[in-house]
Amino acid sequence: MTNVDIPNLTAFDEAALEQAFAALAKEASDDAAALTNPAAVEAFRLQWLGRKQGRLNEVSARWLKAAPSEAKKSLGQRFNALKKHVEELLEAGAGAGSTWSDSALAAEAIDITLPGTQRLLGAEHPITRTLNEITQVFAALGYSVGGGPEVETDYYNFECMNFPPGHPARDTQDTLVIANQERRPLRDRLLLRTHTSPVQMRTMESQPPPVRIIIPGKVHRNDAQDATHSPIFHQVEGLCVDTNITFSDLKGTLDHAMKALFGSSVKTRFFPSFFPFTEPSADVQISCIFCGGKGCRKCKQSGWIELLGCGMVDPAVFAFAAQKQPAYDPRKISGFAFGMGVERIAMMKYGISEIGQFYAGDMRFLGQFA
Repeated sequence: MTNVDIPNLTAFDEAALEQAFAALAKEASDDAAALTNPAAVEAFRLQWLGRKQGRLNEVSARWLKAAPSEAKKSLGQRFNALKKHVEELLEAGAGAGSTWSDSALAAEAIDITLPGTQRLLGAEHPITRTLNEITQVFAALGYSVGGGPEVETDYYNFECMNFPPGHPARDTQDTLVIANQERRPLRDRLLLRTHTSPVQMRTMESQPPPVRIIIPGKVHRNDAQDATHSPIFHQVEGLCVDTNITFSDLKGTLDHAMKALFGSSVKTRFFPSFFPFTEPSADVQISCIFCGGKGCRKCKQSGWIELLGCGMVDPAVFAFAAQKQPAYDPRKISGFAFGMGVERIAMMKYGISEIGQFYAGDMRFLGQFA
């Protein structure tokens, strides 16, 4: 394709203009005859119609601007005719280029009826699946789902949950604390939450009763790793606050939840216990799902398996909430709370004996749940 610059015109009479534009038209036709592929078509377009370095743009700059006024009309008409001629050549060349492209594609055709590459679909991790099952049970009872930060202050993790300073749970042997917090006031020091209970207080501070919420999430404790313990695990806690909430409401709620999770034949029973944030408190046992309550090695021949803790919310906890939400007056409202470990329930449901298998990332183990 030619790259010869456009010469300056020294004469602008009709004969000179006819000769000059005829030479350009022939040059464009010769260039267009060599168009055999899309790349050549694009090069032709830039060579002749480009805004900055196109030959027609150069014709306009050299000839139209330099022409005397009496020759501008004739020169402009010839310029428009040349531009139309170039555009027609470009359109015809584009058709030839597409024909070439189609033939090239035909030569490289593939059989689209062949089966494609199959992509394996992922599956829920057994912890995620169990957590979702628990969430769905309580969502059907009208509970909303809450969440909060895993890095918490001492106030939300301990103080407002009725763990006074000096309580054993605050010991660094039980709690993973953030370094270099000594200069902060005790209640502002940061740690990895040991339960999802802080979200209960954050929820009560942000909205007045009634409240029905469950809080699934990851928690951290400074526990040694063994078959049934891990420094990282998951909890689902629940909170129900309203007027005239009783322990009977708590028992009925958890009995329904255990039947929904493990089958309608499962029985529940409650034993007195102690938790700083509930009073009275209870441990919940369910009849052994492996032996039907008859007694086996997994339930230590007792027929029962301890599964979670619960109780009526301590008035001291409501007193902390009332500092921002006066509606949580312990003389007017009541409520219950409960908490369960997701891994423990997943181990029971799927017959897993080693908690570390959940976190090992072994595809042979995880593939069983796909």
